[in-house]
Amino acid sequence: MDEVFKALADVSRRSLLDSLHARNGQTLNELCDGLAMSRQAVTKHLAILEAANLVATLKHGREKLHYLNPVPIHEIGDRWINKFEHGKLAALSTLKRQLEKRDE
Repeated sequence: MDEVFKALADVSRRSLLDSLHARNGQTLNELCDGLAMSRQAVTKHLAILEAANLVATLKHGREKLHYLNPVPIHEIGDRWINKFEHGKLAALSTLKRQLEKRDE
């Protein structure tokens, strides 16, 4: 999970993930469009995202297509976010029941 957090720490890599979320299966050239980065820089960022298993690639002829892998982000949600929501949801449920009893 450390690799995922390190990969997500950079705004450029998050931007690449956002681009893949909007339209999955992009080539390197398509990912470079609209970014103020060199092709080399984008390639380096993609390598870090691939190492963190956030991006998967597939060769299609002469092109290499990049796809978002949402599983590591989902695991972060399960491990680090959802457990904190449980207490809040329980508190809201208790508050709702108390307010409903008061209104009766």
